Amino acid sequence: MRILVVNPNTTAAMTEKIGRAARAVAASGTEIIAVNPPDGPVSIEGYYDEAFSVPGLLAEIAKGEASGVSAHIIACFDDTGLEAARSLASAPVIGIGEAAFHLASMLGHRFAVVTTLSRSIAAIETNLLKYGLASRCAKVRACEVPVLALDDPASNASAQISAEIERAKREDNAEVIVLGCAGMADLAARLSEQHSLPVIDGVASAVKLAEALGALGLKTSKIRAYAAPLPKTYLGSQAPFEPR
Repeated sequence: MRILVVNPNTTAAMTEKIGRAARAVAASGTEIIAVNPPDGPVSIEGYYDEAFSVPGLLAEIAKGEASGVSAHIIACFDDTGLEAARSLASAPVIGIGEAAFHLASMLGHRFAVVTTLSRSIAAIETNLLKYGLASRCAKVRACEVPVLALDDPASNASAQISAEIERAKREDNAEVIVLGCAGMADLAARLSEQHSLPVIDGVASAVKLAEALGALGLKTSKIRAYAAPLPKTYLGSQAPFEPR
């Protein structure tokens, strides 16, 4: 089985970290292909960044689909471009946010999300509503750590995330924690042990769900919402994305 993991931002160091996290949980017969687009924002922090990251993401999904991968994973916690990617691909497309929410809902009555910046809270809350899991989420919290600071050894990002987890346990009665950024993937095991509760990383969650869908031979439904885009002309710089 070959799984494409797309980091929609353009920071190669984060892509390497995401790839390591994915390979750490992948089955022995699973090949992880971790990529990022060459064009777009270096981090995705809010709706504006998200909009400019989608074309590069879709280009990578198209390459993976053409090469015959078994599944695609979008390694941005906002599940950037998820619906468009599902329309493009026949193989399953899994967003790490949706994957983490579903696994968290199976491990406790209420979970909390700890993400990076406050500007990301609205997008995550909107996704929870869309996925039907808002009632299971006690709160979406931000530790006010920029995405790129997660890769800076000099930052106190880990301590800030840990402090927010403690608040979620104490103030929100959270029984499970979801880490709300792909750049936090390497922290889950240590934080779980430190706080004595499940801490869910979306990258690992998505890999195991992708393997399960592949083993079951399941693909994205193409009869309505995620049907292939209708052929039409795309002009200018978007011409390479023209549906045929």
